[in-house]
Amino acid sequence: MLDKKDKVKRIFDSIAFRYDLLNHLLSFGLDFYWRKKALKLTGFNSNSILLDVACGTGDFAIAARKFGVDKIIGADFSKNMLELFSEKSEWIKGRTVQMVAEKMPLKDNSVTNITVAFGVRNFYDIEEGFKSFHRVLKEGGKATILEFRMPSNKLFKGLYKFYFKRILPLVGGLISGDRAAYKYLPSSVEEFDEKVQLDKLLLNAGFKEVKQYNFTFGTVQTLIAVK
Repeated sequence: MLDKKDKVKRIFDSIAFRYDLLNHLLSFGLDFYWRKKALKLTGFNSNSILLDVACGTGDFAIAARKFGVDKIIGADFSKNMLELFSEKSEWIKGRTVQMVAEKMPLKDNSVTNITVAFGVRNFYDIEEGFKSFHRVLKEGGKATILEFRMPSNKLFKGLYKFYFKRILPLVGGLISGDRAAYKYLPSSVEEFDEKVQLDKLLLNAGFKEVKQYNFTFGTVQTLIAVK
């Protein structure tokens, strides 16, 4: 039986070729807004050095480049995702690393910013991943996490669960050819939201300050942790 790390790698290697299309389609294009909003809240300058973890095909890193960030490293456990990122963006070639967040082959205090969009729930050990973030960030550096959450409003929560459990697996499965992947992804959101408190895990990992923001009726959250 595959452990979580290998299961996640198999899923994302499998759906990589349809990943961008499905992200934009299934989020009704709101994923562009969420990334832009999270990056604006983060704040960057000409000296920023960004590590985009669980970067997938690079949409978060590409958006960050539009904010003036030039020094960017893309990291993901899926080789297929990294290859697609390099095909989309010539400038990232030679600056991608296949790795897991929990064991990053980077020097201590080497980057000013870390971003991760919709990837934390796929870590096999979230607190260990956050400790790794803390280690490679410079003093005063920021980790920006964009992640789904279950809305607190009962009406929105009901609609959200129906969409995630009924519509998303059907459409995602038809387009990607891997319905199992699009069953795992929505179920992981509910389980994650019930069991994981990201702010506490970030503080436990050594971050001194964590700010949290909610978008789109509380269906998406951004946390910005400062070392």
